Amino acid sequence: MPYEIERKYLVKHIPENLTSYPCYQIEQGYLNTHPTVRIRKENDQYYLTYKNGSGMVHEEYNLSLDEKSYCHLKCKCDGLLIKKNRYHIPLAASEKSPELTIELDVFSEPLTPLVYAEVEFLTEKDALAFIPPSWFGLEVTLDSRYSNASLSKHGVPIT
Repeated sequence: MPYEIERKYLVKHIPENLTSYPCYQIEQGYLNTHPTVRIRKENDQYYLTYKNGSGMVHEEYNLSLDEKSYCHLKCKCDGLLIKKNRYHIPLAASEKSPELTIELDVFSEPLTPLVYAEVEFLTEKDALAFIPPSWFGLEVTLDSRYSNASLSKHGVPIT
């Protein structure tokens, strides 16, 4: 069974050289939130994703879609259609963790000014040993209000 192991953080500030990193334009909507069934357009690729579980470890399946199928399902989504730019920022390996990639999500209206960073890991041990960079802020991995499914239904949480 495919699992995703990740931790999520709000950020204190966006790195100055952000435009030097690869950027993906993402649009996603939710057909169901418990379990999560979402559609996503990432640049020119389309997916249907099933996620089950919450917190740091959850089950995840991705299926490819074509543009026509994506557009057909898009009008069936509940809640906000989320739009964001995702930057892939490499994080050098350390003694405690292998090389990782930070996925920095910068949300568009109506979810601005929300920005958060996710880091995916190969093992739970790696995730628990992770020491975030100094520009990361509050960890929100276990705060379901920051799941994209919740954001699509309720907007940005009031902290």
